[in-house]
Amino acid sequence: MNVLVLLAVILFLLMFIFGGRKGVKSFFAIFLNFGVIIFTVILMNDANFNPVILTIVACVIISCINLFYINEVNNKTKPAFISTLISTVLLLIIIIYTTNKAMIQGFGEEEIAELGMFSFFIGLDFVKIAASVIIMSTIGAITDTAIAVSSPMREMQYHNPNISRKELFLFGMSIGRDILGTSTNTLFFAFVGGYLALLIWFKDLAYSIGEVVNSKIFSSEMITILCSGIGVAIVIPITAWVTAYFLTKANKSNNTVS
Repeated sequence: MNVLVLLAVILFLLMFIFGGRKGVKSFFAIFLNFGVIIFTVILMNDANFNPVILTIVACVIISCINLFYINEVNNKTKPAFISTLISTVLLLIIIIYTTNKAMIQGFGEEEIAELGMFSFFIGLDFVKIAASVIIMSTIGAITDTAIAVSSPMREMQYHNPNISRKELFLFGMSIGRDILGTSTNTLFFAFVGGYLALLIWFKDLAYSIGEVVNSKIFSSEMITILCSGIGVAIVIPITAWVTAYFLTKANKSNNTVS
């Protein structure tokens, strides 16, 4: 059996056994997200749409899949979705400014040798492509953090219906502080794992620390990690406030009707 198929079957079985119906949804959400990304790339290349706008639309669809398709529409996914959109817009401003100033677009010297036979004149703005890559890289971390904060806040409000908005917000911030450290470290080790061979190559080529830091490929990945970390940090207070507002407002409405 093909290794990819075997691993996919193992993943599906584990997600079904431990996640049940939601685990099965999460498994198929992977392929839905992959389809959205492929379709976005096709539109960028063939239809000449603005890559940044296409990426934002794709991120909205991916957020809907990860939040509403997997967890359904409820009092924890709606605040998480709104918080994801707000955080993405704020982060987009930082990303566009950074990509314009850092000059990380295009390929690094380490990649040119393998791509020398191909033409780089593909008719796309590489600055916008660099911004799109960073945006797409951050959406998963932002969405995960948003739902990780809003979900326990909903449980807290369910078991303590008289909790105030401020107390609920502080509870969400407490959860967010616990998530922040692990999320940023996860992003960092994802880079180290993905580019371990490149780091070994840097060592074999006797790159100095300054040459490594100023390498385009290294700088672009580090900027992606830092932007993702900023996105995770931004989404925590936004999600805590939005969720606290929605939950306490809904509770007051229910009490009024009762």
